Amino acid sequence: MLIAKMNQGKDGDETGTGEGVGEAAALWPAPQAERAIDATVPLPGSKSLTGRELVLAALADGPSTLHAPLQSRDAALMIDALRALGTEIEALPRGESADPDLRVTPAPELTGSTTIECGLAGTVMRFVPAVAALALGPVAFDGDPYARMRPMRPVLDALRALGADIADEGRGALPFTVHGTGSLQGGRVELDASLSSQFVSALLLAGARFENGVHVVHTGERLPSLPHIEMTIATLRARGVRVDSPADGEWIVAPGEIRAIDVTIEPDLSNAAPFLAAALVTGGRITVPNWPSSTTQVGDSLRTLLPEFGAATHLDDAGDLTITATGAISGVSLHVPEAGELAPTLVGLAALAAHGTDGTDGAASTITGIGHIRHHETDRIAALVAEINALGGDAVELDDGIEVRPAPLHGGVWHSYADHRMATTGALIGLRVPGVEIEDIASTSKTLPRFTELWGRAVAPREALAESSRDGVDVAFELGASGGDAAAHDTSLGQAARGFIAGL
Repeated sequence: MLIAKMNQGKDGDETGTGEGVGEAAALWPAPQAERAIDATVPLPGSKSLTGRELVLAALADGPSTLHAPLQSRDAALMIDALRALGTEIEALPRGESADPDLRVTPAPELTGSTTIECGLAGTVMRFVPAVAALALGPVAFDGDPYARMRPMRPVLDALRALGADIADEGRGALPFTVHGTGSLQGGRVELDASLSSQFVSALLLAGARFENGVHVVHTGERLPSLPHIEMTIATLRARGVRVDSPADGEWIVAPGEIRAIDVTIEPDLSNAAPFLAAALVTGGRITVPNWPSSTTQVGDSLRTLLPEFGAATHLDDAGDLTITATGAISGVSLHVPEAGELAPTLVGLAALAAHGTDGTDGAASTITGIGHIRHHETDRIAALVAEINALGGDAVELDDGIEVRPAPLHGGVWHSYADHRMATTGALIGLRVPGVEIEDIASTSKTLPRFTELWGRAVAPREALAESSRDGVDVAFELGASGGDAAAHDTSLGQAARGFIAGL
């Protein structure tokens, strides 16, 4: 029953990331830290901001340029989807050590009669249907096998209520077809966004292009990841769109033009989570440069969450955020409904706190408010509990979270379920626990194609770095990374993704 709930990365999920759970060819030996980490890790652009800015640029009143956008599988799927609807998106190279900018030119008229591949990208499967409703002609949507299990009904029903013609044979999930007529009436609509804040963002992003705008009323008892809705509102207002929130759980987007602008994408602060957490695991220090002083990204809450585990944080005037370990990892009691995408890293830290240090007993932790992560790339609560327990841990599923009780961990295979954040959590645990092997490390290409290289360079002993530099050996490969699957993903995204390692 547990297996049925989780994405196994099988069923022909060839673009997804692995050939299936437990296959030896896909195993990546997680490097164990041989020293206290002291590294600076520059990160590429935010996945959440890149997706939103691409959609808004495609609906704008003229060409926009996105500076430093994320180059990843999710970003590539969004680009392909918008191109299929007639948007022109051109890569603007910035040199070998930097990812390209993107020049986005809206189509004079969005066109349908096409198919959109969503992969496992929630932003594509949820944001793009509203755009497709503004196109002329049918637009068919499908994705990876597990994507068909991700909830879609609330946003599809909401679009129907706003005037869209959508055929899904009653599934309320992928695959479905949006029969666009070139416009959408819009107006007031109620929906329950308890399972995903993306349902709300999907309507707000395209709402200015609806004839009557959109007035979204959330009817559920809870609303996860509210900062992501605030991010959507901020990106809309930056483009001159009027957005009001007359009450909690209610938003109004006025009809009108979406202004074309040039925008620089912030680094992905959620991608920083495993790297910053690595400082606590190894008793060291990690710095992430270009951390914004003010942001709507959920990842910014790491500055308050990591001290709960025993970290010291410092953000200097230059925008360098440094996390420093102050001792053993502490057990925690956290309620984090707005930080679900950080939950895998937080649970990984909790598992290591429960593991103990140098033979001492571990500490228990409880992390709640994260029930909605059951509907992410996989059932992350079930997956985290299963993998921690498989390594000897004592984790228990709660209705709305996870309890981790003291128990020593041992090596073994850590399954990723084609989920990038599951893979990075396994790598984090492997820093301290010898013999951890990650199944399908290439799933990290969803948001960070060069994860193994960044990770390897951060945790490798300095003498290994110097030796690899002399020998021309990639550190990630020297540490045991198979690299093959990830490299295949990098090739599909373009050589510019290699610029992520600049400055390490």
